[in-house]
Amino acid sequence: MLMKTNESMTLTRADFPQDFVWGVATSAYQIEGAVQEGGRGPSVWDVFCQKPGVIADASDGSRACEHYQRWESDVDLIASLGVNAYRFSVSWPRVQPLGEGAWNEAGFAFYDRLLSRLEALGIEAHLTLNHWDLPQALQEKGGWESRETCEHFVRYALEISRRFGSRVKSLCTHNEPWVIAVLGHEHGVFAPGIKSRRAAIQVAHHLLLSHGMALKAMREAGVKAALGIVLNLSPIYPASSSAADVAKARLDDGLNARWYLDPLFFGRYPADVMAHLGNDAPVVQAADMAMIAQPLDFLGVNYYTRNFASSGNPWDVSSTGNQVTDMGWEVYPQGLTELLCRLHADYPVPSLWVTENGAAFKDTERDGVVDDPDRVAYLQRHIQAAWNAREKGVPVGAYFAWSLMDNFEWASGYAKRFGLVYVNYQTQQRTLKSSAHWYSGFLKA
Repeated sequence: MLMKTNESMTLTRADFPQDFVWGVATSAYQIEGAVQEGGRGPSVWDVFCQKPGVIADASDGSRACEHYQRWESDVDLIASLGVNAYRFSVSWPRVQPLGEGAWNEAGFAFYDRLLSRLEALGIEAHLTLNHWDLPQALQEKGGWESRETCEHFVRYALEISRRFGSRVKSLCTHNEPWVIAVLGHEHGVFAPGIKSRRAAIQVAHHLLLSHGMALKAMREAGVKAALGIVLNLSPIYPASSSAADVAKARLDDGLNARWYLDPLFFGRYPADVMAHLGNDAPVVQAADMAMIAQPLDFLGVNYYTRNFASSGNPWDVSSTGNQVTDMGWEVYPQGLTELLCRLHADYPVPSLWVTENGAAFKDTERDGVVDDPDRVAYLQRHIQAAWNAREKGVPVGAYFAWSLMDNFEWASGYAKRFGLVYVNYQTQQRTLKSSAHWYSGFLKA
């Protein structure tokens, strides 16, 4: 049950405006499989997964959820939930195997069929251009470290928008550029597995630059879909009241949040972070910052938990006393309200969308039933948190649960389950969890 703040009334869908967007989300590499079918080229994740020890269960996305074959029944399943929107990504190497040059019509035909089915069922399509699966051929030419990749991305964005721009409600350039930059190029735990802070910072700049270039080009081409970008953001608290921890929290917020937000909205990088980076600061050309700061129709926010910053030992999240998910992330819904309010106060955001929100728990299927009360409570509390932000005047316009179904969870392989729908990876049988039934009931009530 969701309880309205300071009231004894149950929060329902009717407490949100009629045009509020309710959806579920996925990404191409995590569900599609069929990595060698239909003319698709290899992505950086196909290659990364082949490295020993980088994926927890030594798996990959070659089969995933077989969505490439099962797309029609999967869309019917989405419709059965009562959502009015579906957020998904295009696999760049599926539609352009080399990331440049020839287009793959078989890849476009797959997404055309998907969009047609969504249209027939009255479900809005929210399309992401880059959810981490850069064509490997471009990586071999420098990947996101190369400024030339920005030009390739613009051509890709224009082709997708030319074909599908009138059929989708929104187009997102990049999903979580911090992940690509930091986890992929500084820590090396995600594709492409590079360990260099200088490379990571340059990658972050090129991702932001390509975003601005693509938005400008799509607008000039007359694209009517809402255009934006999605960031993974969390409030960052100092682990103690010490001056060192407070300073560390401010710097971490700069590296994780302001490094992306300030260029997008103010056309500049935060001065304190630039000073901290020193020789690792990015190479920025004269017109870059103005290009990055293209007007946004929406900012997508992916929220899962809050973070702590300590100048000493790593913070043990279990010491908060709050529940911890199977990912080791603290359940902290009030952090979503705080984050949305902060974004509204600090930046001129026209509309804020919660583009991912969910939790991994150790789900088991017994006789066709998957009971996941912890996920039900997680969804309830975070939808409440989004409503609380709206009550404070924040323009929250959408909520997408992550994720539609269990899938390939990147470096965690198939060990972590975020889905509202349970997937038996041997049989590919889909089973609605209790959380799916709850979300459907909430939406249909």
